[in-house]
Amino acid sequence: MVPLEWYITLSTVIFIIGVIGFLIRRNIIIMLISIELMLNAVNLSLVAFSHYLQDLKGQILVIFVITVAAAEAAIGLAILVSLYRNKAVVHTDKITEMKG
Repeated sequence: MVPLEWYITLSTVIFIIGVIGFLIRRNIIIMLISIELMLNAVNLSLVAFSHYLQDLKGQILVIFVITVAAAEAAIGLAILVSLYRNKAVVHTDKITEMKG
């Protein structure tokens, strides 16, 4: 049986990769992928703790998080397609429409 610490370590590494990807890259698609990585890292830790504590509440919460992540990805990609059709750009440095 794999110890709980390994799952938490893997979840931490995946979450850190997601945070670094979100903060460093300026491509909106990469930023959405990084957000998905962070959500999946949280899901991994929730499932690990749920299995360790022999409680199904964490696994049920993971189903809700996956649902929210799917909705976030669909809405984010729809906004991205609309932005690309209007401005033909996907980098956040080039988008200046909302600046005050």
